[in-house]
Amino acid sequence: MTMTTRPYTGIWPVAPTPFNPDGSLDLEGMKRVLDLMIEQGVDGICILANFSEQFLLSDDERETLTRLCLAHVSGRVPVIVTVSHFATHIVEARARFAASLGAAMLMMMPPYHGVSLRADETSMIEHFQRAGDAGGIPIMLQDAPISGVQLTVAQIITLARAVPQLRYFKIETQQTAAKLRGLIAAGGDLIEGPFDGEEAITLMADLDAGATGSMTSAMIPDLIRPVIVDFREGRREVAKAGYARVLPAINFENRQCGWRSAKIAMKHGGVIKSDFVRHPTKAVHPATEAELMELLREIDPLVLRWAR
Repeated sequence: MTMTTRPYTGIWPVAPTPFNPDGSLDLEGMKRVLDLMIEQGVDGICILANFSEQFLLSDDERETLTRLCLAHVSGRVPVIVTVSHFATHIVEARARFAASLGAAMLMMMPPYHGVSLRADETSMIEHFQRAGDAGGIPIMLQDAPISGVQLTVAQIITLARAVPQLRYFKIETQQTAAKLRGLIAAGGDLIEGPFDGEEAITLMADLDAGATGSMTSAMIPDLIRPVIVDFREGRREVAKAGYARVLPAINFENRQCGWRSAKIAMKHGGVIKSDFVRHPTKAVHPATEAELMELLREIDPLVLRWAR
């Protein structure tokens, strides 16, 4: 596999996983989350990522959500399915399953477990190769501090050369813009989709560095996407102004709430019934929730109006 016929760009938020107040999956709420995201104008959706609380889901729940999400989206937008795991055979099975249901792309972190268990470079390459062979669809590398694997630009290029499906790169490390710039310069045509993450907290710098997409949360993608579009179409000053308007909310989400922010907003907007998070994670303090909502009401995102 080489370059895709239509490279993916734009905003590809992570769908949160809603739970009922008793902690069980809220499957009807999941459908509403997906419908909202599509109406937010997203270019694609990512499921089962860290902001989906994937580390709090059982294997059976992952399968249920994969089936439900791909069936409910039904091709309206492309869907990325996160398949990260330390065990290569599990990643292969997840990749094959997601592709069989119509996933457009897979997202993977390098194999890791805990703070010290890592694969060597040869095994990591084989890990991605086997996922690519199993799925047969594009792969996005998630280069994130949570894995504890510090990939250099040279290592990422080596991976991309060895794995034909690996052409998308979600960079969310320190100094993301510098890494994106170096990756694009060194990788050339291997770097089909340079994306940033971390809720777009460094989006303008990353766009200046050559990012063509962003993977945010599902909280305000309708307000972030115009920034990307304006920048792409040469209206950099307009993009800067749009970004400045939403940056306080993005900053608060990134530093105070994490994945809970989108669920809080969706609860207040009536999209989902509950913003429950599973133990050992905990709900944010009521004062933090109030501050988030104050910031969101000032910018009036669709999430607060869609279900009304």
